[in-house]
Amino acid sequence: MIAQEGIVAQSSAFLDKIGLGSFDVGYLVVIVGILAILVLILVILMIVQMCRTSKLAKRLDKFLIGKNGASLEQDLIELFEDNKFLRNNVDKNRRDIREINKRMEHTFQKRGLVKYDAFNQMGGQLSFCLALLDENNNGFILNSVHSTEGCYFYSKEIKNGECSLSLGTEESEALGIAMGH
Repeated sequence: MIAQEGIVAQSSAFLDKIGLGSFDVGYLVVIVGILAILVLILVILMIVQMCRTSKLAKRLDKFLIGKNGASLEQDLIELFEDNKFLRNNVDKNRRDIREINKRMEHTFQKRGLVKYDAFNQMGGQLSFCLALLDENNNGFILNSVHSTEGCYFYSKEIKNGECSLSLGTEESEALGIAMGH
């Protein structure tokens, strides 16, 4: 007990020197314990942050292998230039496609062909009717009649799928094929 009283007396003298002589030692022990726990928590948090920072530094090093800030900036500038180039090409391609589609309206896209014998004495279906139409069903019918005396060609203009002249059976059939009937 005397040893304990000596410790208490010594600690009490120390507390008097620092201005806490009337302060209860039990509270001081509790406060020091709480502070120790807080320091331990802060040390653990600091270790966790160091691990995260280390992982991030490794990822950054892996990303920047063989690169420095200037070369990475140059790479980004080149990517933006490439993106700009691609965007311009896409716009040009769209304009070109519109122009091609516009031109395609007036090209022959539909056709109908009917082969027949113009005269019963001839064989081999050497005569034919060819209908060529654009997207709007405008075009012509070409009729080739083959006989023993020669070969004759006739053409008839088609506007909006109709002809101002009367059509023969084979010509009507060729026009129907071209128009998808």
